[in-house]
Amino acid sequence: MADLGVGIIGCGNISAAYLRLGPLFKNLEIRAVADINMDSAKARAEEFGVEARTVDELLASDDIDMVVNLTIPDAHFPITKRILESGKHAYSEKPLVLTLEQGEELKRISEATGLRVGSAPDTILGGSHQLARKAIDDGLVGKIIAGTAHVMNHGMEGWHPNPDFFFLPGAGPMLDLGPYYVANLINLLGPVKRVAALANAVDSERTIGNGPRKGETVPVKTPTNIHALLEFVNGATITLSTSWDVWKHRHANMELYGTEGSIFVPDPNFFGGKVEYSQRGGDIQELEAWDHPFGVPNQDRPDGTQNANYRTAGLADMAQAIVDGRDHRLNIDRAVHGVEVMTAIIKSGETGQFIDMTTTCTQLDPLGPDEARALLK
Repeated sequence: MADLGVGIIGCGNISAAYLRLGPLFKNLEIRAVADINMDSAKARAEEFGVEARTVDELLASDDIDMVVNLTIPDAHFPITKRILESGKHAYSEKPLVLTLEQGEELKRISEATGLRVGSAPDTILGGSHQLARKAIDDGLVGKIIAGTAHVMNHGMEGWHPNPDFFFLPGAGPMLDLGPYYVANLINLLGPVKRVAALANAVDSERTIGNGPRKGETVPVKTPTNIHALLEFVNGATITLSTSWDVWKHRHANMELYGTEGSIFVPDPNFFGGKVEYSQRGGDIQELEAWDHPFGVPNQDRPDGTQNANYRTAGLADMAQAIVDGRDHRLNIDRAVHGVEVMTAIIKSGETGQFIDMTTTCTQLDPLGPDEARALLK
């Protein structure tokens, strides 16, 4: 079968990662980019040797089978809906949508048309997170009964030149960074049963600290400090904290506590990292790494180290699933369930009530080293 033609809508910073890493994977070929700002589209197209088209042209293109939605979160739903209505498969950056109702509408269209919908984050397909999944599935630390997850810093205004949308409804730390953590918890533990949360915003505005707008203030209209409890269908209870009101902390990214020990999972925002564990009264030790291709460092970091970045893996798995006639791992059920979890946490922060989930999903199939290698050229 010929490669599936891929188009990208949205030529901001994240588009460079897709365009740079897409050629690593088989069954897909990125052919065109589009943006409401044609100058941005033309610049990105020239940089990576693809075509620049208007959004309407791209959606009408016969050589495009799948479209990646890299627009701002508030545009995710209308753009993904247009992609489906144009007869093309859709893959969206996180979060898929901003409300459960939007997610359910996309699911109805997908089921009626037979078109696929996928959604980042695909970091959960990384070598470290799949190693943690295997260890848990193999019973290394027994049945997971509890855990903690923390993503806390002091927000985006210090480095991002245009941080406005981070502090508006539909963003904040839960919907911006929470998707990595919620998706990985679903990967490791399965679906969520109910949630509860406390949430607030310490400041009513933030001051931009970088770029031409340095010194300007932006309003804060969404909670920036959220502490949640998640009860999973399998009985595990997890504390999840997402905050942009913390200067320093010593919390680990993710710790899961089992009946026979504990497992320490690296930052779900990245594909790689060290997985550690302990059993009963034993010492904490590193879990022996495996030869997973999505855990191999391939990107330089500002501090001189390297990290593993295989963004586009989720899109490649969706393309392979279309070829194979199987379900793709980052499917719409898991994306919509994740959206409900996060939006219910925000709602619970407003009401002070536990909220039961109305959606569910299955755990995604593991992606071991052999399955990952099969996605690469």
